[in-house]
Amino acid sequence: MLDQTMANLRYFDDAIKPPPENRGGIYTDYLRTGRINRGTTDARTAKRYLTHQHVAERTGRRLEAAGTLAYDRINGFHASIRFPKMIFHRTLDGSPHLGYCHVTAARSKFAEYDEVRWSFYMANFFCEIGKDDHFFDDVRRGYSRMYFAVATDLDREQGKLVINRTVRDGGLLFRTQDPKTALKNVLMLGARNDALRAIIRAL
Repeated sequence: MLDQTMANLRYFDDAIKPPPENRGGIYTDYLRTGRINRGTTDARTAKRYLTHQHVAERTGRRLEAAGTLAYDRINGFHASIRFPKMIFHRTLDGSPHLGYCHVTAARSKFAEYDEVRWSFYMANFFCEIGKDDHFFDDVRRGYSRMYFAVATDLDREQGKLVINRTVRDGGLLFRTQDPKTALKNVLMLGARNDALRAIIRAL
C-alpha cells in the first residue's frame, strides 16, 4: 500500500494484520499487578514500511508472472503462431509499485510495411507513449493496466533497440487496456495467412 502524505512515496505492508487484542490478558495482568499495560498498542498499530527495492522486487515477480500467463495464452492459440518467450521487466524510477513487462518480440509483414521488428509489453499503469526519447509520458500513479506493442529498430551507435518512429503513429502499433483486444492484435501480427486472420478477427 502507498503512503502519499509525504513528498516521496513510501510503502507499507498491509498484508500483516495485527492479532486480535487479548482482552482477558489485559485484565489478568491488572488483577495480578494492579496496572493495565497498554504498551503493545503502538506495536499493534505501527506500519511496517518497505524499501523501494523490496517493493520493486514484489512488483517484478507479479509482472513476470502476468507476462508468462499472457505468453502462454498467445502461444496456445494455434500451432502455426509461435513467438519466442522473452520475459523481463522494469519498474519506474521513484514509483517501484509501477512497472512493465516485455513479453515477446518478432518480425512481421503487415499493411504497407514489408518487415517490421516489434515488441509486445504489458504494464500495471496507463500512460501516453512518448513521442521522443522519453518512453512514457503522463503516467497515472494509480494501478491500472496497459497492453501495447511498438515497432523497434537497432540503434547501432547506442548498441540497443529503440522505438522505430517511422512506423505508423510514432512507432506505436497498438495500445489497449483490454487483454482480449491485446491478444487479438498480437495474434494478427503473427498470423501468416488470410484464413487465420479471419479466424482471429472473429474472436
